[in-house]
Amino acid sequence: MMKKILLLFSFHVVTFLMLAQQQRVWGEWDKWGEQTDGTYMNPVIPADYSDLDCIRVGEDYYAISSTMQFSPGMTILHSRDLVNWEIAGNAVSDLTQISPAMTWLQMDRYGRGIWAGTLRHHGGRFYLYFGTPDEGYFMTTAERAEGPWEPLTCLLAESGWDDCSAIWDEQGCAWFIGTCFREGYKTYLFSMATDGRSIDRGSARLVNEGHGREASKLIYHDGFYYLIFSEHRDGIGRYVMAKRDRQMTGSFSEERQLLLPCREANEPNQGGIVQGPDGQWYFLTHHGSGDWSGRIVSLLPVTWQDGWPMMGHLTEAGKPGTMVWQGAMPCKTRKPYTLHRNDEFDTRSLGPGWQWNYQPRTSHFSLTERRGWLRLHAFRPLETGRLLKAGNTLTQRSFRTQHNQVTTRLDISHITEGLHAGLCHFAAHSGCLGVVRADGQTRLELRLDDQPELGAVITSRYLWLRSVWGLDGLSRFSYSTDGKHFIPFGTYQLSWGFYRGDRIGVYCFNDRSETGYVDIDYLYYHLQPEYAPHD
Repeated sequence: MMKKILLLFSFHVVTFLMLAQQQRVWGEWDKWGEQTDGTYMNPVIPADYSDLDCIRVGEDYYAISSTMQFSPGMTILHSRDLVNWEIAGNAVSDLTQISPAMTWLQMDRYGRGIWAGTLRHHGGRFYLYFGTPDEGYFMTTAERAEGPWEPLTCLLAESGWDDCSAIWDEQGCAWFIGTCFREGYKTYLFSMATDGRSIDRGSARLVNEGHGREASKLIYHDGFYYLIFSEHRDGIGRYVMAKRDRQMTGSFSEERQLLLPCREANEPNQGGIVQGPDGQWYFLTHHGSGDWSGRIVSLLPVTWQDGWPMMGHLTEAGKPGTMVWQGAMPCKTRKPYTLHRNDEFDTRSLGPGWQWNYQPRTSHFSLTERRGWLRLHAFRPLETGRLLKAGNTLTQRSFRTQHNQVTTRLDISHITEGLHAGLCHFAAHSGCLGVVRADGQTRLELRLDDQPELGAVITSRYLWLRSVWGLDGLSRFSYSTDGKHFIPFGTYQLSWGFYRGDRIGVYCFNDRSETGYVDIDYLYYHLQPEYAPHD
């Protein structure tokens, strides 16, 4: 009896918390992730980890996030509780396997490149599938999520496809699904080889169609195969749908809406459905309408009703749910995880949170030429003075929390005439604070959308650069020549662009010659609030 009373009490507490948070204003959260009272608050990751899929392997959870033109590509996340995550690695180390347009030589895939994919675990191996809108579908596989991942295998060399998924059915047959957006969002099911490395193009069978129907995920539960997808309607928004059948060879004619558009919560709509460590089910999803913070991550409860995975807060049986901002932690883990942000560059490889803007020119950066420093050698951008056409830019995701502070220390004693280097933000727009060498002098330089404003002459060897922003996304730049006293110099409004939230990074290029370099001692990224003792 006491156990039933405790379960009922817990249910009512969680229900109260969910209802209490329904009116939370998008982007104005003062709390997020794991809390100290045994609950979590959405978002669980207030940063741009978009196009999610999520699976469970034993006691571990793994998720993937699309990366567009950034290298290495397709980020792999790991968790034990679905709330606290770490970066396990990135699956695609060499973007030249996809296209030369994704390298520093061309830089021609903004808003394209590696789009949404699916992660599966079968026969003791991980399988990753993804599409690029210009090149087609690719796959890779690994024994461990951390890698190493095999070189890419092309499954379908056709443009106009997106958002794929895969499944091995109960009979051991393999299936692949993908959406052809160039045909008006028609989703086809293909037979796939049991080793997961090829599909039968001639087996394509139409199983779903409709404007904006994409984000497909195939799952199996209690005798049914489900096609989970999102749909968009003008004036209504994007929401989550499902089709199901008892056989993969079936018609998938049964259909139900699982989640309302939740436009006030920026339309949570794409992700993976998994059973949590508490035995309950969850939907790890991104929020689909972009703003400067990108498509951030939330965890919504899933309730199986009449064999359908209904999502979020349910007001009536069989009706689609709404956004949930707070819930009970799926479990308490001994080791809370955090997402990599800080780096002192004292190892032979970059931390897993770093990604280059396009496949880098490997001969022009080094972690070994000066121990404990990252050296960026300058070379000409594809277009003079343009950050988004400069190939030596190292980035990571920006967070949307109450207080974000990024500080980096540079040795600028080896810059040459025409060299620009510093700290940057960018998406559709860009903001940089750094230095430029011109007319024999090293000057402070603020660049907003590549328009320069010169500041003081810098005569010191070392320079500290800082960007600070809050929930409004307004960066306040400052600099220091002693690491203690920082002087304000310019502001930048973080932006959204190319299906990406704003990135923070460091850059080095030279408009005049391939000479000079900058050494970077560290980059520290501190954010608040951060509730678990992660740092």
